[in-house]
Amino acid sequence: MLEPWAEISERLRRNSSNLKLTDMDNVLERCPVVIETPVAWGQMDAFRHLNNTAYFRFFESVRIAYFEKLDLLEFMEVTGVGPILAATNCRFKIPLTYPDTVSIGARVSEIENDRFTMEYYVVSHKHQRVAAEGTGLIVCFNYEEKKKTPVPAEIKQRIEALEASIT
Repeated sequence: MLEPWAEISERLRRNSSNLKLTDMDNVLERCPVVIETPVAWGQMDAFRHLNNTAYFRFFESVRIAYFEKLDLLEFMEVTGVGPILAATNCRFKIPLTYPDTVSIGARVSEIENDRFTMEYYVVSHKHQRVAAEGTGLIVCFNYEEKKKTPVPAEIKQRIEALEASIT
């Protein structure tokens, strides 16, 4: 049996190829949270394309935007229970360069007892294609007790409601 992150990577590999424009639009339509950001000159590396660390920053930004939609950070302040990133991955599809603007979408694809899986999509406006896709395994963590905990029912309901808002 594959580890959860390996299963997710394999599922993404099987279910996606270089998406065309119409598919690109569909990818973002499946995401209840989409943010937009310019590609900065300083994000490029010596190989004249966006450095791989920039994609993980994109994922982080859209993940936090998703959490803000859930009021998850406020929930964490009150209860001491919040998210912690356990694993993440990225599949690079096309190189990005300056100048460009990207839309980054996020959705929750699976909720388990103490964790949920987020999917991320980075879409290039210049190329009109998905430039990268990835996942994040988010574990619910009790920061006061320093241990993982089940996903609170209230948070699960908020995720389900946010995901249902796009159907």
